[in-house]
Amino acid sequence: MFRLNVLNPGGRDPEQHFIERAAVDPNAHAPVNFHAYAACTGGSFFRDVKHVVLAKDPVLLLLRGDFKDSERALNFLKKAGMTVAISLKETGLHQIAEQMRDASRLARFKRMLSQADACIGATPEAADFYRASCSGRIISEFIPTPYPLHDVRWNFAQPNEKRRGIFVGTREWDVPSRNHLVALMAARQISDATGEKVTVYNFDGRKGERLLEEIGLTSDRLAVLRRGTDYVSYLRVVAAHKIVFQLDTSFVPGQVAGDALLCRVPCVGGNGAIDRVAFPETCGAHRSINELIEIAIALLQKPEIDIDEEEPKAKLGFFAVAEQLEKFYRDIASK
Repeated sequence: MFRLNVLNPGGRDPEQHFIERAAVDPNAHAPVNFHAYAACTGGSFFRDVKHVVLAKDPVLLLLRGDFKDSERALNFLKKAGMTVAISLKETGLHQIAEQMRDASRLARFKRMLSQADACIGATPEAADFYRASCSGRIISEFIPTPYPLHDVRWNFAQPNEKRRGIFVGTREWDVPSRNHLVALMAARQISDATGEKVTVYNFDGRKGERLLEEIGLTSDRLAVLRRGTDYVSYLRVVAAHKIVFQLDTSFVPGQVAGDALLCRVPCVGGNGAIDRVAFPETCGAHRSINELIEIAIALLQKPEIDIDEEEPKAKLGFFAVAEQLEKFYRDIASK
């Protein structure tokens, strides 16, 4: 049976074994993002390279920080005869650019490319970057981070009659490509047109409060959440809304859209990988802000809002991505 282990050397996330692939445990990392590559195959998430070697299964090595721990881990894995694909842990285009501004880190990254068996891109753009960086010498493939759409325990859908308002999926004022300010201004327009309330997280204290005040959302149309929660509780917050709205143009894997998908709530805007795969009719790829505002208004004026689950399951579900990963590593072994 194929199992994939994900190694995050020097990372903070504890070792986790996904014996039950999609268990719901508020005290453990949810089976999403890079953990999901392990979870969908019944594998494990490690931070100790020696434990990965003992497990003997194929490895996805995450590159983080200054890449020194990652390079040492790669050398150790290759000496042990392991099959290793690599991926940057932070894969938004702005994050890749920031990481590669340092010449020594870029040199370390290129050395690892020459030693690894392959690269996995959590976005098409990341896969293209890996391919260009090694002049196409090794396999580099886009494999989306999967979501446990097959498991009823991860279906947080609420009946239409219990859903209200617009949930703004971004919260970072200081990352330009998140476009959080513009998303809030657009949400105000949508609220003015539909009467729907806007929900937003603010972790920036008084500074964030003042910015929200300047945007002009009236208190009766604005719900501000100031405390973080565990992931399951957060999904219940998202699921209570009619739509998720964002204008993120970071080309990230797309967790905002993935969270919306688990809640069976349409996600409007965003150009992440999950946005483009799961919500092609409402994502921000090739659409203006005005077009996205119009899409959001039209959705909110419908008596019922449903999403198509079958195509996302076929492309992003655990079984589909596990099959893609197995084929990918089989192709590596046969090259």
